[in-house]
Amino acid sequence: MTLELAAIQHDIAWEAPTETMALVRPLILDAAAAGAELVALPEMWSCGFSMNTAVVAESPDGPTASFMHEMAHETGCWIAGSVPERTDGYERPTNRFILAGPGGEDHRYSKAKPFSYAGETDHYAGGEPVAPISVNGVRVTPFICYDLRFADLFWDVAADTDLYLVPANWPGVRREHWMALLRARAIENQAYVVGVNRVGSGDGLEYTGDSRIIDPLGEIVQAAPAGDVTTLWATIDPARVVDVRKRFPFMADR
Repeated sequence: MTLELAAIQHDIAWEAPTETMALVRPLILDAAAAGAELVALPEMWSCGFSMNTAVVAESPDGPTASFMHEMAHETGCWIAGSVPERTDGYERPTNRFILAGPGGEDHRYSKAKPFSYAGETDHYAGGEPVAPISVNGVRVTPFICYDLRFADLFWDVAADTDLYLVPANWPGVRREHWMALLRARAIENQAYVVGVNRVGSGDGLEYTGDSRIIDPLGEIVQAAPAGDVTTLWATIDPARVVDVRKRFPFMADR
């Protein structure tokens, strides 16, 4: 079984979820109409990478999560992205990945590595990696932006992962790191890696996007033009993961 994936690289209205939802809704509808089964959005896709948690942090059933579930139900697609959430069991909000399914499925993961360099650790609590999630028979493991720099997180779940999904707000000043690390994680773990990043500007930073879909050999399936609002496409095939790992059994030597 394969999975048709669409990764939407888009701009974000700063701390304005309602405005961003209005921009993103037609992009999701277009992707669904074109055959997408899973639609991936960037990190904090509705408000931007804001540390102003008093303004942007939502309840687990807040506007952004509700929108994602509504779109999943309306389109019949899985919808993925992250949102600042006041998460039960945490003293501070978390940067919360949400995977909303068309049948009401709800999977969540709190970013393991808040970005201390930008002060995220002062405003958001860190979470723990989650077990891979089955989406139409494809084993999907979510990580968020800065998590990408920590290879051990990816290694620990590699054996049970077909696809790593990495939403991000990765600024253009470090774009070469983003692109190199996405390929490295794919090569190391012999799995698909989808990095979906925003474009535009927010809080004085410029974002070039550079979203990527990378296959289990580290080959780039699709790459987004820098700065453009666009949708990337790929057919995710777990049999390709099995084949690559069988032909090149490198993980057995870890």
